[in-house]
Amino acid sequence: MSFEPDPLTWARDHTPVLVSFQEEYSDSQPLSGYTVAFASHLESKSGVAIETLHAAGAEVLFAPSEPQSTHGDVVETLDQRDGITAFAWEGMTDEEFDEAQHQLLEEEPDFILDDGCELIAKCHADHPDVAARVVGGGEQTTAGITRLEAMDEEGVLEFPVYGVNNTPMKHFFDNVHGTGESSLANIAITTNSLISGQDVVVCGYGYCGRGIANKARGMGAKTIVTEVDPRKALQAHMDGHRVMDMNEAAEAGKLFISATGNREVMRAEHFERMPDGATLANSGHFDVEIDIAALEELADAVSTPRDGVTRYHMADGRKLNLLADGRLVNLTGPYSHGHPAEVMDGTFAMMFVAAYEMLVDGTELEPGLYNIPDRLDRAVANRKLETLGLSTESLTESQQAYYEEWQHPDSHF
Repeated sequence: MSFEPDPLTWARDHTPVLVSFQEEYSDSQPLSGYTVAFASHLESKSGVAIETLHAAGAEVLFAPSEPQSTHGDVVETLDQRDGITAFAWEGMTDEEFDEAQHQLLEEEPDFILDDGCELIAKCHADHPDVAARVVGGGEQTTAGITRLEAMDEEGVLEFPVYGVNNTPMKHFFDNVHGTGESSLANIAITTNSLISGQDVVVCGYGYCGRGIANKARGMGAKTIVTEVDPRKALQAHMDGHRVMDMNEAAEAGKLFISATGNREVMRAEHFERMPDGATLANSGHFDVEIDIAALEELADAVSTPRDGVTRYHMADGRKLNLLADGRLVNLTGPYSHGHPAEVMDGTFAMMFVAAYEMLVDGTELEPGLYNIPDRLDRAVANRKLETLGLSTESLTESQQAYYEEWQHPDSHF
């Protein structure tokens, strides 16, 4: 007996929380009557998230959050289903990607689940009439939260948005373990090189940078961290990494990985100091962390020694190797499949409950950026533990009372 291949099968096997939502809500369909817009990197785990929203009754419109990370087989599988509409295809240009997101927004979704604040920002800037009718949204990335914080600060948000990225079930696992493992795995596969023994520079020591640096060190790399925040720099120092500014790090490193969420982290003055054969990779959200225009200007010639690697030949004979065209190395490289499914199970579960909380439970919130209620984060964590066959302790009555009684009358100090 043979089975037709389904690009979501393996992801379903490793996203038990999402599958449990499908099983729980497929009959009652609590999201029926709502249209949910979904933007993310369109690969198998995102596909399971989309079908989970649909199983709960929602009409789902989906678009990519980055044009080069789209898997065509996933898009085609989802687009064949009634109630799911794709605004995406593999091989989109940047212009086609931008236009597709605008076309999605013209369909007037009720809720927006976003990645990088791509849809939410476009909705406010170019579709204000649609923004005025949106019930709410959710955002799953650090870069997207930064944009939303700026929008909230300016008072321009037209609807409430849950900052999914800031919930523990997201940043403790997806950012640290998902970004850390998938970035290093795809760098190793793309270059067919060892991480062990290399001088690895990690730019940024937020949750993503921390995951990359600590996992690289665990693999035997000699790690260096650059940071703009003195507290995070001290944390990196206490975690055992060398800490230095980028000018110094450029001369000391051989593999450079940027994960700051900001732009031009690696630029001309750094390229001029890097050793021959240095490898440059980006694990931040957008393709702006490495100043590619400056790299092209410094180079006398460009070649492609290996699929996924662009080599810039400097005038002095040095060669600098850029991975994945400076885009997300764990999602847009030729062998990339993004974060492991097990960790995305928690992230997309939090996106699902963000939509459920506002649409079904009818949470009344004024426009603005909000943290997801702790009870929802704990509920997803408990569900994840159940799928893993793990259990936790429960507080006894006296332990609970001890927490609640500030005087601690029975203390013996």
